[in-house]
Amino acid sequence: MKKELMDILACPICKGDLVLNIVEEDEVEIKSGTFYCSQCKEYYPVEDGIPNLIPPDIRE
Repeated sequence: MKKELMDILACPICKGDLVLNIVEEDEVEIKSGTFYCSQCKEYYPVEDGIPNLIPPDIRE
């Protein structure tokens, strides 16, 4: 996931700002980590460079 996406990503539930906790990255992109929405108190994973912003109640 490119860091520039942080400017356009929002919480899928409340449309609030997301905080990114980076676990692994390289010079080009974020490989793994977690997004957190402080308004909804929900977490969204970033795995293999792909953010999963599917709401938790419908995520497998």
